Amino acid sequence: MTDDKPKVQFVDIDDDFAGQRIDNFLLARLKNVPKSMIYRIVRKGEVRVNKKRIKPEYKLQEGDMVRIPPVKVPEPTAPDLPSVKLAKVSELESCIIYEDDHLLILNKPSGTAVHGGSGLKFGAIEALRALRPDARFLELVHRIDRDTSGILLVAKKRSALRRLQEQFRNKTVQKYYFALVMGQWKSTCKVVNAPLLKNEVNSIVRVNSNGKPSETRFKILENFEQATLIQASPITGRTHQIRVHAQYTGHPIGWDDRYGDRRFDAYSGQFGLDRLFLHAANIKFTHPSTEELMDISAPMENKLERVLKGLRAKK
Repeated sequence: MTDDKPKVQFVDIDDDFAGQRIDNFLLARLKNVPKSMIYRIVRKGEVRVNKKRIKPEYKLQEGDMVRIPPVKVPEPTAPDLPSVKLAKVSELESCIIYEDDHLLILNKPSGTAVHGGSGLKFGAIEALRALRPDARFLELVHRIDRDTSGILLVAKKRSALRRLQEQFRNKTVQKYYFALVMGQWKSTCKVVNAPLLKNEVNSIVRVNSNGKPSETRFKILENFEQATLIQASPITGRTHQIRVHAQYTGHPIGWDDRYGDRRFDAYSGQFGLDRLFLHAANIKFTHPSTEELMDISAPMENKLERVLKGLRAKK
């Protein structure tokens, strides 16, 4: 515990924090203070915005001045970040395909989770924080499956996070994946509208009439003897959406340990496939600061290219 007597803080709100609820702002700023205490000082009027009492759901505006009363905060414990000497961490530096003051775009390798948890010591976001120790802010804009490779957006400013996530919510972000699926995909199957329900116990997702509305658009890129390379564009963002919709059509993705077909794994394995053949290849969105239309592509890893080369040789 710190021996220094806490003092009143006055914080000027800039664009980075505009739009954030006051309770979330305080939770982030007073990291080790119990949530119950934060709500209590707001309810008692000890927290003021522009000298006025506010409710916990008040959304901050640029130019606001927030008064934070003296709160004794335990010494913060820095989170354990992975060492940059670890191979998996250092390799991520070469996977960064775009970076500016507002965002960073990673071509995430297959097998790397986007964040730690569930037995994982760290994921992509923790590794990036280790690689960028001076960065004030690094947060995931969205997520992709651990076994899926490809484009992952990371915000470097809170304002960028807010604006990018708003685009995702409004479905103005266009995402395109490459997937190798079993069999001959029908050219007439261009859209799959099938509600998805997630089992909260084992995280398996199934098509179910009680599930959430889910839509994926498909396009054939290349036909092979017993497989099809398709482009998949998810309109909604449900867990495992592309994988389950592909399985639902009768064309599971290669080497999918949850929704795949072992017969197809045996077939594709002879061409060197030993990971999920699902790659987030392209994304289009509006830059959160410049308003420029961004069109970012991420190349597939050499292993996937070699699989396609082997399939073409068998045509």
